[in-house]
Amino acid sequence: MRSECTPSLQKRIVGYDLARALAVFGMVVVNFKIVLGAEHHGPAWLVHLVGLLSGRAAATFVVLAGIGISLICRKALSLNDREGMARNRRTLLKRSLFLFVVGLAYTPVWPADILHFYGVYIALAAFLIALSTRQLWVCCGAGTLLFPVMFFTLNYDQGWNWETLDYAGFWTSAGMVRNLFFNGFHPVIPWVVFLLFGMVIGRQDMGDSGIRRRIFAWGLGVAVVAESVSWLLIRVLSSGANLADQEAIVAIFGTEPMPPMPLYLLAGGGAACAIIAASVEVGERFKDAAWLRPFAATGQLALTLYVAHVVIGMGTLEAMGRLNDQSLVFALGASFVFCLAGIIFAHFWRSRFKRGPVEVMMRAVCERSGR
Repeated sequence: MRSECTPSLQKRIVGYDLARALAVFGMVVVNFKIVLGAEHHGPAWLVHLVGLLSGRAAATFVVLAGIGISLICRKALSLNDREGMARNRRTLLKRSLFLFVVGLAYTPVWPADILHFYGVYIALAAFLIALSTRQLWVCCGAGTLLFPVMFFTLNYDQGWNWETLDYAGFWTSAGMVRNLFFNGFHPVIPWVVFLLFGMVIGRQDMGDSGIRRRIFAWGLGVAVVAESVSWLLIRVLSSGANLADQEAIVAIFGTEPMPPMPLYLLAGGGAACAIIAASVEVGERFKDAAWLRPFAATGQLALTLYVAHVVIGMGTLEAMGRLNDQSLVFALGASFVFCLAGIIFAHFWRSRFKRGPVEVMMRAVCERSGR
């Protein structure tokens, strides 16, 4: 990410690349675990530990996108440059369309795709980039509270076969809108809150160690409190309840990403803050270290590696006949092998090329569409 604000901010913030790499690693683990059917096939402590990544890695990825948007628009916003803001808005809209189309094309291969959702988040952000920080906070609060209203008003289960995770009617207009905005894997309401929250973080001076420490402390604190409150409420309210009521209580007060209730948003957003602040701190302390460069390169090729983890990673596992009914240890091992290969590939690719393959494609398509 580059900021157009001042010369001092034009230098790439390595910590954001590191955080993006960690988010990609987390998504690989979560998605391999799901597709290999390994979610509950392991020691209880390991199942719980890996379960903490669910929804957190993707949330971190979206928060980082919001930070990037703020950095892109910072100069035009600070100078009240309407022409510059319009130019930034066009760039964001073209990228959002690219991601939406690619993501939809990708969905038959990977139904849990986040790219087409991501495209809509960015499109919405393009129209909100001129809002003040206070107004962005208001939008975050509104999005957080709107989802529970929708959850209790509409049918969250509509379209879903929870046994197979198939979604009936996805390619119909009604089904796609419902999935996209309400009950899909990463619905716009309320997941766009993570992007808006990232835009707020992106307006902070992360070069200031004091600000980094405060963001880390607040993020970690909010995540711990949200998880603790969730655990306590579920434990108290589930006592003596029947199975159906227990499931409803977990859905409403849990911190799982489906359904994305307020406690999940707080836990996911808080964890993202802590991870990003810690990554920036590491990047500042070790920015000249040789060991950090491969991880930074991995973060810079995040889009390419996200596509590759399904097309190449899961494709290889399918060819080996290792999909479904695998152990969690095997899923973690497969994730480690893919991530290690991704780090090596990213390091050598970035030594010769400025951008990753999919990133180059997006830039070429967006620039061509603007002519």
